[in-house]
Amino acid sequence: MEAAGHQSYSWKDRLAYWGFRLIVALIQSLPLDRCERLAQLLGTLMSRVIRIRHALVQSNLQRVFPEWPEAKTNQTQEQMWEHLVLMLCEVAHAPRKIHRENWYDHFELPDRREMLKLALDPRPKVMVSGHFGNFELAGFVTGLIGISTTTIARPLDNGFVHDYIDRFRSSGGQFMLAKSGSSGQVEAILAQGGALSLLADQYGGPKGCWVEFLGQMASCHKALALFTLSSGAPMMVCSNIRKDQPLHFEMTILGIADPRSENCPDSIVSITQWYNRCLEKAIRARPEQYWWVHHRWKGTPPARTSKSL
Repeated sequence: MEAAGHQSYSWKDRLAYWGFRLIVALIQSLPLDRCERLAQLLGTLMSRVIRIRHALVQSNLQRVFPEWPEAKTNQTQEQMWEHLVLMLCEVAHAPRKIHRENWYDHFELPDRREMLKLALDPRPKVMVSGHFGNFELAGFVTGLIGISTTTIARPLDNGFVHDYIDRFRSSGGQFMLAKSGSSGQVEAILAQGGALSLLADQYGGPKGCWVEFLGQMASCHKALALFTLSSGAPMMVCSNIRKDQPLHFEMTILGIADPRSENCPDSIVSITQWYNRCLEKAIRARPEQYWWVHHRWKGTPPARTSKSL
């Protein structure tokens, strides 16, 4: 296995990798119904006993849903951990259970016509989602149905684990691009009419574009809006929500911003606010499938920016 960029390949990483692969093998040996029960058990343990990032999750939920009683907040935190564990189980099982001949048994695509229409458009495309639902399998299935995308993501610190995850992500037809130092490749992809896929709900730093997300000011990366503004690429916001059982999803379009349309947002702030509102509406409908465990609302918006908004 060859090193990739700055990733680490020490003996400690190798040991951690084999521990990771052992966990994956154990998950793959379990039927999905047992994976679901395991997720329920671990969700309870992680929220009530181990209390991983308990204060952060509680703080995030309380700032977004201040009207909720404590019991509702605790329940959602437990369901979130259950969702995350089950998501990992689904990712482990997907390569063996989902392929080009049966993907429709696992995914409902009510907006498939619109997705394919956009995919066949010769213009470049920007596909946006968030840490919501099973976003990993969203990228996996779009490749299976013939929509090739290039996903921009930060490489994992453990090089062995990164290569393993990268092989999974690429197995369905999804290509991966490192977040840092890839501006030239991104420009080439857009110039050739390719499709970029990104997670939009990531902290953009103090100099990012500050807009409202779930009722709170949040910093977002300006690059997503710039991709559309600079290249004329339509932006499509999607979600992939688990339905009533593991490995069964509904992948939907939450919104499309087409620069050829008269009502398309036409500035960095307006586009950024638009896709955040698309995500916000879906998250409020299924809050247990959102990653409340990460620091989404870091920092303080500059006074001039908050006034202009």
